[in-house]
Amino acid sequence: MKPNILKITVICASLAAASSFVSCSSCSSNAGKKGDMQQNDSLKTALEMERQRMEEPMFDIVTNMGTMRIKLYSKTPKHRENFVKLVAEHYYDSLLFHRVIDGFMIQAGDPYTRDTSKVALYGQGGPDYTIPAEFVNEYWHKKGAIAAARKGDMANPKKASSGSQFYIVQDENNCLHLDGQYTIFGETIEGLDVIDKIAKVPTDRYDRPLEDVRIITVKPVEVQIPDVASAADSTDTASQE
Repeated sequence: MKPNILKITVICASLAAASSFVSCSSCSSNAGKKGDMQQNDSLKTALEMERQRMEEPMFDIVTNMGTMRIKLYSKTPKHRENFVKLVAEHYYDSLLFHRVIDGFMIQAGDPYTRDTSKVALYGQGGPDYTIPAEFVNEYWHKKGAIAAARKGDMANPKKASSGSQFYIVQDENNCLHLDGQYTIFGETIEGLDVIDKIAKVPTDRYDRPLEDVRIITVKPVEVQIPDVASAADSTDTASQE
């Protein structure tokens, strides 16, 4: 009897070891598949975030009265690309909000406003080009909307936009008549209270603030893209353990 018992014990031990090996191999395989899925999900997320960053970039408009974070729209690419170019050139740094109307909008982007000796020309400055109108029905003059200023219809029947000047809507109820007349190319996503604060400053009879409301700088917002390589390393390590 004893030899048979020993033989059975050895067989059972072998089966247990084999079962353990199969089980561990299965766990390792499942962990590998899970890691691959997680890596693919991270890659998709990273690619989508990068696409959004390129198509609808965000910027902080930093002023001496607070910061407004804006997002540019994807369906007005000419205006988006022009704004991105001007920001890269630091074009807006030190410019004033030269036209402020409480209950309506606040306007900036005129390079003449860097020079107080040219105050009579405020509102007329900009680069030596205009941007073709890009009217999109789904974009409207809601509070915080960013729209391009332009010359009047008599001098500008095609409603082409200024190369640099823009305005930000404060009261949408008083701006809805502008829909389809001025290109809306972005919106304010943070800092609506700053718009109200600027709109409340005292102005002269030309709607110019009596005290400077200045753009300190406009800077791109860095979007945190998931580190796909690090995610892959962590899943590989987990599958090896």
